[in-house]
Amino acid sequence: MIPDQPLGVVELIIQSSMMAKGVLLILLIFSITSWAIMLNKYFVYRSARSEDNKFLEVFSKTENLTQIYSFAKELQVSPLARLFLTGYRELYLFQEMAKDDRKKRGELPLSSGEKLTERDIKGISLALNKAINREVERFSKRLEFLATTGSTTPFIGLFGTVWGIMHSFRSIGVQGTASIGGVAPGIAEALIATAAGLVAAIPAVIFFNYLNNKIFVLTSTMDDFCQDFIYLAEKNFTLSKERESSLDLS
Repeated sequence: MIPDQPLGVVELIIQSSMMAKGVLLILLIFSITSWAIMLNKYFVYRSARSEDNKFLEVFSKTENLTQIYSFAKELQVSPLARLFLTGYRELYLFQEMAKDDRKKRGELPLSSGEKLTERDIKGISLALNKAINREVERFSKRLEFLATTGSTTPFIGLFGTVWGIMHSFRSIGVQGTASIGGVAPGIAEALIATAAGLVAAIPAVIFFNYLNNKIFVLTSTMDDFCQDFIYLAEKNFTLSKERESSLDLS
């Protein structure tokens, strides 16, 4: 007589109760969605890092803002290029405002050596800080789902396990027997839910912490770049306290 073969995981899932199948379906949805987010974030971050390296190479080799601007416009996902474009537009805005102010006072238009005031620099710094916040929000988008997955799915799996064990003990009471052969399949079915919850949670937690660390490093890099941009702007445009005083008096 051939002994009964132990049931595999698939067979246990097929023979499980509707409640157990519902729990496993919820965990599967969490897992698939988490993996979609993780893969998307991984490739976006890798592309952004690659473009940042290209941009920094150009930024470090030239001090001509117009040339850097032309290159930065070609980059799609680089956070540093986006910061540069924000700062460059602010510079252009302040230049146009300065030209209009000179025209109102009957003075000559600003030349290529036009001057920035301390107020201009503060305005540029404020715009860059806002741009940093936007980039952090862009990279952090949907990460809360990974945190939710990591903290919730183990408990969903535990619920499925508890429900399965309750179902197994109920069967023992109905059958009036507590043999291992009668109880083991139900216990194994129940433990699958716990395993599934951990399978969904562990990758989500690992990648959530990984990407949070990358975002922290990226934020620090963007802060450093803002200082470099302001320094470069000050080198290209002489600071003027005289124009700031005249603007304050008008």
